[in-house]
Amino acid sequence: MILRLLVFTAFITSCLSIDAQNPGFTNAADFGFSPNATGVENVKALQKSVDQGGTIIVSQPGTYKVAGTTYVGSNTTLEFGNGVILKKVDEAGPFTHVLLNKGALTRTYDEHIVIKGLNVSVNHVLKAFDEVFGLRGQIAFFYIKDLKIEGFRCYDIENPQFGIHVCTFEDLVIDDVILKGTKDGIHLGRGNRFSISNAVFETVDDAIALNAHDYATSNPELGWIENGLVKNCYDLSGNQKLVGFFCRILAGGWIDWHKDMKVQNADAVVSNHRIYRVDGIMPNGKPDGKEYTSETRPTHTEGTKVLDGIKWVMVQKGDEHVAGVRNVTFRDIYLEKPRVGFSIHFDNGIWSRSYYPGAEIPMQKQLVFDNIRVMHDGTKELLGVDTPIDAITICNSSLKNGGIKFRSNKAMPDYFPTAINIYGTVFNAKGQMTLLDNTVDNKIIHLNTSSNIETSSDFSAKVNPGKGKITITSDLNGLKK
Repeated sequence: MILRLLVFTAFITSCLSIDAQNPGFTNAADFGFSPNATGVENVKALQKSVDQGGTIIVSQPGTYKVAGTTYVGSNTTLEFGNGVILKKVDEAGPFTHVLLNKGALTRTYDEHIVIKGLNVSVNHVLKAFDEVFGLRGQIAFFYIKDLKIEGFRCYDIENPQFGIHVCTFEDLVIDDVILKGTKDGIHLGRGNRFSISNAVFETVDDAIALNAHDYATSNPELGWIENGLVKNCYDLSGNQKLVGFFCRILAGGWIDWHKDMKVQNADAVVSNHRIYRVDGIMPNGKPDGKEYTSETRPTHTEGTKVLDGIKWVMVQKGDEHVAGVRNVTFRDIYLEKPRVGFSIHFDNGIWSRSYYPGAEIPMQKQLVFDNIRVMHDGTKELLGVDTPIDAITICNSSLKNGGIKFRSNKAMPDYFPTAINIYGTVFNAKGQMTLLDNTVDNKIIHLNTSSNIETSSDFSAKVNPGKGKITITSDLNGLKK
């Protein structure tokens, strides 16, 4: 019995010794991360902590000044306790990101990163982008696989930065966030497999931006955003400026470079198996509004180069010519702000033209809107559609005055047919509602509605085909035969 006890004691001692040598948990306070330290000291301390890998804990409540970016590597969990706030301070100059993955700087994938419980105070410390051209998030990840952001809070997002910015990703989970301010809450670039859930937004600009194409200075790469779920989200009406959308769903198309082509700010071209974009932003932050003639092929492998007076940015390797959003479901969305809910979008202006004339036409695909609750009485459309899309499904929802509107950017020769299926939805409008309004020449739309409910006895739905054609099979008053 005594021998067994001695053996067991030795085993426990050995285990404790091993655990002490490699505990798997790091307390950032042990490296000097403290509410009493300066912002410069805290960034150095947090970086030393994060460099340990594993799980890093910040447990002591308080406001921690940070005067720069902390770079997070693979296989790292960074967990912040209740009452912990990271406050940006300008002790060493303005900076962009509070957190950025290490691989973003070399376009090398980081994997298995968790950020939990982070609360950021922007404190008017802003810089559009610094380390990576076009990457703007207070927390940002670029070239990332298996990323989870949970419990993030930021109540003072300001232009020109976004709350969360992720581009070139696989397997992204964003859960339990509250984001408020004047700029985008969550801004995604190209990526595959994502979930955004349990989110509260109060933003002037887009609550969520799925920007497969974008302004040249607002995403570091272009490409498809696909296979995602956005669920249980609230678009609050606290700020009544109707600038953005609950969700922007942005597509684009561009061409191969050729001599004497005309380009403007943010235009993209493919040259030598790389994608380049025109950076026509002036020192005052506004587009120059110029049209350039490109006579010299861009061939540089990184950074920027001025050719024929055009500032070309090498964006990414590849021969892609289109980008868009496909196979995404929006579920349990509560729209309190009286703005356009979802914009299936092209840009066409001095900031950016999403579609270059003559390019391959991008087809956005298979978007589902399930249990969308319109809480306001505004007349802005629920869906604004500026791009080709094959199918739209609206189901189990509760709608009021806004319907679906199709628009043209005047640059595209064909918008292709779109099928729309609406079922199991409650229509709460009184009197006549414009369910579908088309302003695209020669547009073909197939509208099917079934198993819906009308709450007002005088409700009727109408459609406006414009110069297009709409075929209708409907159970709604005003449309059914």
